[in-house]
Amino acid sequence: MTTTPDLATLTGEYTIDPAHTTIGFTARHAMVTNVKGKFLDFSGALHLDGTDPAKSTATLDVTMDSIDTGSPDRDGHLKSSDFFKTDEFPKMTFRSTSAESLGGDDYRITGDLTILGTTRPISIDLEFNGAAKDPFGNERVGFEGKAEIKRSDWGLTWNAALETGGVLVSDKIKLNFDISAIKQA
Repeated sequence: MTTTPDLATLTGEYTIDPAHTTIGFTARHAMVTNVKGKFLDFSGALHLDGTDPAKSTATLDVTMDSIDTGSPDRDGHLKSSDFFKTDEFPKMTFRSTSAESLGGDDYRITGDLTILGTTRPISIDLEFNGAAKDPFGNERVGFEGKAEIKRSDWGLTWNAALETGGVLVSDKIKLNFDISAIKQA
């Protein structure tokens, strides 16, 4: 595998590879520990412009029933009317509205995140991990990203008070992305 040093050669259309991508999150639980989870079913596309990164775009569609925190009971609760109401709102979507280079391998993509039918802006900081041709001849790019949101901004307000003070589930949720995308022919 060889790394491509010239970003201009990366310009093109890409499809996110779900087998090599993680769309994850972390929430504080009971004020003392972090619970991590991810979504197992999603699709997305990138348009990369290596010459003018501001012209780059991204879309992501996540199937909310695919949530996985390692606990079937907790996953069932997250799918219920207390949280994601997956029967009524089966998808979470992201549509970029702008992209910018922050210098070096760092970028920021801003867009509209829709959860429970509510759309709000979010900015995701991304680090470009590189580009390579895999053993099957696919041109790949990789990015790691992170963002923080307040779940209450999307109407996710269920909680339980703790005897010792505080709440069971934090309002602040950390999002993390480890993205591998394949260039379309």
